Amino acid sequence: MAVDRVYGHRVMRRRSNEVTSEAALRAARASAALSGADWALEEVRRRSDFGSAADALTVGAALRLTAEAGQLLSIWRQSPVRVLARLHLVAAGGVGAEATAADAGTAGETVGRPRLAGEPVVETPGPDSPKPLIEAPLPGADEVAGRLDGLSGLVVQGSSAPALVTAAVVHGELLALRPFGSYNGLVARAAERIVLIGSGLDPKSICPSEVGHAELGRAAYVAAFDGYLSGTPEGMAAWIAHCGRAVELGVRESTAVCEALQRGAA
Repeated sequence: MAVDRVYGHRVMRRRSNEVTSEAALRAARASAALSGADWALEEVRRRSDFGSAADALTVGAALRLTAEAGQLLSIWRQSPVRVLARLHLVAAGGVGAEATAADAGTAGETVGRPRLAGEPVVETPGPDSPKPLIEAPLPGADEVAGRLDGLSGLVVQGSSAPALVTAAVVHGELLALRPFGSYNGLVARAAERIVLIGSGLDPKSICPSEVGHAELGRAAYVAAFDGYLSGTPEGMAAWIAHCGRAVELGVRESTAVCEALQRGAA
């Protein structure tokens, strides 16, 4: 399998921490791109200011989420909803003094908890928020609460399904529910990352599926997600296959990083 091959690369024996760090950076850049902030990798690498503009807020949120994901593995197995709330809190950490008073006040009331009836959903807060990538009908708050409970039960009880399948289901369900007032795409992809790491498939977090999702393109991402929403066996299979291909492309990215490190070029 592709994952086994990159883990067997000779660079991983001595410099795995560097590969992990680079994979996290590239994952954050890619996830932000899917949410409408398509910055060049070197721009993400050099920037330290992630101010009030929507694209900067998105990139900052994505970077914080990739840093946080690996710290939540033990809690995820016990309380996935608690972890999701934490992820949203971390993502929204950039909304504060830089935002308008109205934006900051709204964020303070909704951050870190599933949305209530009538509360709006945007991917990134602020007046220049991009058009949402996922435009499917928004489930009501009661449906969100019920389905989050079901998703939590799936994670806590465990499943005989392969890790890739579980990760795809978690990712797809969170995209469908959009349980928070903002940053749902980023949170969904961070949760997929947590499943892949925690399952043992990618324990060092060097297979950034976010990179693969971005490489396959926003249109393909939405089309595959439509299959998940359909609930049909064919649609679900298409979404799972898409997520599997994204992991493969993430592996390819990290293999290239390993090769560059071996040549002394990175």
